[in-house]
Amino acid sequence: MRFFRKLAKLSMIIFVVILLIYLGIYLYVKLSPKVVINTTNSVFLYDKNEEVFFQGNDEKEWVSLDDISPYVIDATIYTEDKNFYKHHGFDYLRILKALYVNLTAGSTKQGASTITQQYAKNLFLSFDKTWKRKWDEMWYTIKIEANYSKDEILEGYLNTINYGHGMYGIENASKYYFGKSASELDLAEATILTGIPKSPSNYSPLINLDAAKERQLLILNTLVENGIISEKEKNKAYDEELVFLGKEDREELTTVMYYHDAVMDELETIDSIPKSYSDTSGLKIYTNLDWDLQKKVEENIKESIPEDSDIQTSVVLMDPNTGGVLALVGGKNYNESSYNRATDSLRQVGSTMKPYLYYAALENGFTSSSSFTSEETTFVFNNQEDYTPQNYNKTYGNKPISMGTAIAYSENIYAVKTHLFLGGDALINVARRVGITSKLENVPSLPLGTNEINILEMAAGYSAFANLGYKVEPHFIEKVVDSDGKVLYEAKNKKDAVLNPSITFILNNLLTATYDPDYIDYNYPTAIGLSSKLTHKYALKSGTTETDNWDIGFNKNVVCAVWVGYDDNQALKTSEYKYAQNIWYQSIEYYERNVDSNDGWYEMPSNVSAVLVEPISGRLATDTDKKKKMMYFIKGTEPTSSEQEVFDEKVDGSYPS
Repeated sequence: MRFFRKLAKLSMIIFVVILLIYLGIYLYVKLSPKVVINTTNSVFLYDKNEEVFFQGNDEKEWVSLDDISPYVIDATIYTEDKNFYKHHGFDYLRILKALYVNLTAGSTKQGASTITQQYAKNLFLSFDKTWKRKWDEMWYTIKIEANYSKDEILEGYLNTINYGHGMYGIENASKYYFGKSASELDLAEATILTGIPKSPSNYSPLINLDAAKERQLLILNTLVENGIISEKEKNKAYDEELVFLGKEDREELTTVMYYHDAVMDELETIDSIPKSYSDTSGLKIYTNLDWDLQKKVEENIKESIPEDSDIQTSVVLMDPNTGGVLALVGGKNYNESSYNRATDSLRQVGSTMKPYLYYAALENGFTSSSSFTSEETTFVFNNQEDYTPQNYNKTYGNKPISMGTAIAYSENIYAVKTHLFLGGDALINVARRVGITSKLENVPSLPLGTNEINILEMAAGYSAFANLGYKVEPHFIEKVVDSDGKVLYEAKNKKDAVLNPSITFILNNLLTATYDPDYIDYNYPTAIGLSSKLTHKYALKSGTTETDNWDIGFNKNVVCAVWVGYDDNQALKTSEYKYAQNIWYQSIEYYERNVDSNDGWYEMPSNVSAVLVEPISGRLATDTDKKKKMMYFIKGTEPTSSEQEVFDEKVDGSYPS
């Protein structure tokens, strides 16, 4: 008995403490500045032509709760938050129920967010999932509940939620889909619109009418279960033939939301930008997005990758002179997976690592003609460990080959010999200079791309080659302006000289060997299939591992990087290695479609000379050579005879660990 009295006393104390804490918080928020909620989602994103491609709430279409159809109000409350008028921001019983359902199911099957919580979440500029962010959302929920009536909260919510196609707010949505005011919506129209916000890209009737009707039926059944409408009214509403007026001025792109998410992530890193909509009267964000290019990339992905395949892709196109990201794709379809592989994923880069190595080689005394023998090789280290890399399909020339040939065939033996000859720090140093920040292990396989790097990082690294030696920072936002026209932020587009322009020019020309028929010999250049398809000159390097396939190429106008692979790292099939290359060449060619074929390449620096060589060996060409190729050299380093200098002779076959 004494135990129960103590338990009752302890429970009372805990209850009083919780009550005092709650009252303290409530009093504090009541005395704090009121949260402004009628500017939620007042944000506009503009492409490089200053046309809106994403828009949030427009205050001009704000309507009072009295001017919204009762069907919309009932459908929203009973679908999203049945106890909206009973709780104080949090539905604790619903939270407990959702926890039980999700725990027993082993996955997230049920949510418990109230309308106020959803409204609080929408006050923020992005939707990251940090604990601080969750705390902020909870705090805003309390502040909203303390300062506004339920009707005011519901009115704000209905005027700011996303109904798809850039339509935020019920009045905008009603006019867009049905050409009428929100007050005039009937039961069928109201339940179709109420179903959209859960997933606008899936439940918009303009995108997927079957899915929209399925969700409408769920909402109608919910209204029947709660005694709001009869079974007869439900059937009549479901069977009503609806006429949708809405259409996009621009074609709906599923991938543009990857770009949107990257913009909002970048926005959070800018100190001069408020962290929530409640701190600003609205934002206009001017980006580097090339809408037509983004559309073309999406089309290329759909044409190249079978719709029923689980394989994924990421694509980045950048202006190498500014770092501005022109187009970005983080997956095949944002509606199916919002995970942004372009900004968040790390993958093995394969042989796309080799250009950093070959720049280091050229900087340390190698030339376009420098030769190693292409042969199966086992490297033995001081600690007696050995390493036996292999060329693709175990194809070897069993003769000395030039750097140009090594690049054309993506020779692994040549790359590892070069890497060990220079020492691992040389490659890493160049990678760091151009902006690669990912972890790089100083191991013999480093130039073969066994380390994992992000595609946006790799595109930025190649930009230093594309602009002849300047490091640039990839960015999405050029300018942010508030609703009063005040400029809150403007990109500086800073460029840092990190590479030698003349050496970079030589490397860029060597990287055209990947699709050059002059290099056909004991093997074929890795991208020889593109030789008849490309109308402009590009530097290009592919990268292939068992699980990843890359193509990164550029000229002085644009860098295009493409990755293809599976999220679960399953092995690629032989037929799937063509996807990245197809997406790459179609996308970069589209971008250069209005550029003269000679305007995208580089002028030869004054300290560089051009010499005719036999391309496979790299030695000076003779009259008897069937193949002759112009190669570039720093003046004074040109080959002076038809004799070939082979670097194998300078090493003894063993290498330090």
